[in-house]
Amino acid sequence: MNMPDKSYMPRGFANSTLDVLNPERSVIVDMVMVQFISAIIVILAVVLFKGNELPASSMSYYVVGLFGCALMLTGVYSRIVR
Repeated sequence: MNMPDKSYMPRGFANSTLDVLNPERSVIVDMVMVQFISAIIVILAVVLFKGNELPASSMSYYVVGLFGCALMLTGVYSRIVR
């Protein structure tokens, strides 16, 4: 193993740990985009399948949330393509 003096952890394992715990910025942006896409899918599913049973106030919250997620996703995507 590549263990210098007084080292408790192999160098390869330490480098792998740093790569996992300190990801590049693009990975974090991708994770944020996935969260917005999943929120859009969930909101659309609720509106499509339970829209008849929801009161108007709840439906308006879902529509506002849907547009908000779409706007935020568009903002993140526009910063990626620059």
